[in-house]
Amino acid sequence: VTTLFNGASNIVQKGGLACLSEEGYREVQEMIQYYKTNAGIIKKALTEIGLEVYGGENSPYCWARMKGKGSWEAFEEILTQAFVVTTPGAGFGPGGEGFVRFSSFGHRADVEEAVERLRKHLG
Repeated sequence: VTTLFNGASNIVQKGGLACLSEEGYREVQEMIQYYKTNAGIIKKALTEIGLEVYGGENSPYCWARMKGKGSWEAFEEILTQAFVVTTPGAGFGPGGEGFVRFSSFGHRADVEEAVERLRKHLG
């Protein structure tokens, strides 16, 4: 099997160039700040619940450990009790076992609702 890659498509290249313009750069920075704020909201809530939390400061992801639970067990508990979707850490290799990953890529209202559900069901 041979795989060929001819480079990024024209539309992707144009999008990249637009990000380098003054307006594009400003919009990218606003978007980064938006998701960093979401991550801060998530991290604060998880910490207040009493979970061991990593990330969420210069990363759009927060990693949380629920003591005594594997990553799939924690994933299932959060999903079935709080109706919040996470990613089991085991999918990222042995170092991720025992953790679940929360993403800040969402609308602010959805993030705020998710952390309230987490507080109610896990806190």
